[in-house]
Amino acid sequence: MQKLSNYRRLWAVVGVGAVSLILAFVLNQPFGAQILVTVLGSLIALLMFIDMVKTLRSGKFGVDLLAITAVIATLAIGEYWAALIVLLMLTGGDALEDYAAHKANSDLQSLLEKSPQKAHLMVNGNIKAIAVDQVDVGDQLLVKPGEVVPVDGTIVDGSTTLDESSLTGESRPVDKVVGDSVMSGSVNGDASIQMIADQKAADSQFQNIVRLVKQAEAQPAHFVRMADRYAVPFTILAYVIAGTAWIVSGDPVRFAEVLVVASPCPLILAAPIALVAGMSRASQSGIIVKTGTTLEQLAKVKTMAFDKTGTITQGHLQVNQIIAEPNIDQERLLTLAAATEQQSNHILARSLMQAAPAQLPTVSDVKETTGGGVQAQIDGQVVRVGKADFAMPDGSIQKVEDTAVYVSADDQYLGCVTFTDELRPEAATTMSELHKLGIKNLMMISGDRKSIAQKIAKAVGIDQIHAECLPGQKIEVLKQVPEEQKPVAMVGDGVNDAPSLVTADVGIAMGASGATTASESADAVILKDDLRRTVVAVRISRATMHVARQSVMVGIIICTVLMLIASFGVIPAIFGALLQEVVDTVTILWALRARSIAIKE
Repeated sequence: MQKLSNYRRLWAVVGVGAVSLILAFVLNQPFGAQILVTVLGSLIALLMFIDMVKTLRSGKFGVDLLAITAVIATLAIGEYWAALIVLLMLTGGDALEDYAAHKANSDLQSLLEKSPQKAHLMVNGNIKAIAVDQVDVGDQLLVKPGEVVPVDGTIVDGSTTLDESSLTGESRPVDKVVGDSVMSGSVNGDASIQMIADQKAADSQFQNIVRLVKQAEAQPAHFVRMADRYAVPFTILAYVIAGTAWIVSGDPVRFAEVLVVASPCPLILAAPIALVAGMSRASQSGIIVKTGTTLEQLAKVKTMAFDKTGTITQGHLQVNQIIAEPNIDQERLLTLAAATEQQSNHILARSLMQAAPAQLPTVSDVKETTGGGVQAQIDGQVVRVGKADFAMPDGSIQKVEDTAVYVSADDQYLGCVTFTDELRPEAATTMSELHKLGIKNLMMISGDRKSIAQKIAKAVGIDQIHAECLPGQKIEVLKQVPEEQKPVAMVGDGVNDAPSLVTADVGIAMGASGATTASESADAVILKDDLRRTVVAVRISRATMHVARQSVMVGIIICTVLMLIASFGVIPAIFGALLQEVVDTVTILWALRARSIAIKE
């Protein structure tokens, strides 16, 4: 609504200017032009004054006070063309800043589209499709293969494997049997299950994530923009010079003449244009920065937090080790495991096939036990591949800590194949370069197990580890970062990261896979599948802010010189307003340098 209001004001000023020019120079009605500019100019100035009061009451100091005073002063002394020029500059700056901040309010449309919409209700053996909002606690539901679990509940019949990665961040599939709890938003595997609803949809885990994002958006961190920080001393300086000129000369016109050249165009225009140029530069490097404020925050980041799965790691499991029993060939072990699992749709079966030899032995009598494993006949032997108690029902296997499948042949244990979520090759370099940039506090906040998180963190050079965190716990970790270590940037990619990305001062989404909930909730999105882009984003942000500060200071210095000259009464108000456009041009050209920043990528 505010964005729409600022654009309307700009078009209103343009419209008033066009009509006034026609009245004054085509119809020869200068008095009519003056009345039109004075009335509508006063109305627009009043609306801006109301907005300014709201800004001041919220504890912030905007840059509009000086310009509004200049409009009122020039209208009071009859310099309506000067007032119109200042109004055009002022509304144009506000509209430009809105353009730079488009999409600042991240929406939840993607998240809502991914939320469960329907459930299969079981009544007396019959199945009825109902809206997920109609599910009551205690209802018995059927979840078919590949479907999203509609509400939180407990399995009462069947066993399956669930993909909970979008909720917990843990990449490995989770086996579920009768009596186990399941979370809404989990993706069912290859077997149907029956469950009892423990929560209504509104109280389930997925909707809790939606609520967390909304709450985080409703409580944005207080941040003072660069332009607002310069506004206070510049405004005081302008009033002192203008007031002194009035008192010494005794002429109120002198007050207006000083304020016209003091209109803070460098603050209103230069900084936003530099930020827009920096955002354009970032997009050239495959980084979409949604707001200028994001660039300001990112330039000052002192802490950077990372999710693990899909961010520091590649997000898919790969064969890590082949641990064979004595006198058992490792390649033979992998071949038997892959051959047995080749017809399965289980995520670990797909990972096995990627590592398997091209030629696999013939299998027969394949039997898959959901939540257990696969059994098959190979070369006259009964090969069993899966969980430890499936491969060897007598419980004789010593389990390994990593995700693994265990292999036996004719009830003889042969060994196991372990899996790991492979590190991004650029992860360690990224952490090293962030440290060199002065970001000393690097954190990993993951839903994965602590032992795995510690291993990953040590490999890449992470300073702090927070493991086994659900979305709400990730938010608490970010909130507990000490003030001296803020601003905080959070980098993630999954649904479970969305609340954290909104809570952090800067949320950065790894969005190479497309428009995800994380991308919608984030302040910046990395379009290339390259974690090092976080380093590039920081460098571009810092260079952009350097150019923005330069352009603001150049404008302030020129304006100060013009104010001192105007205080002697040698610059008429209309000429002063035109000089402001010259200052605008200089500061804009300087600010546009941010678009051609040379950054090491």
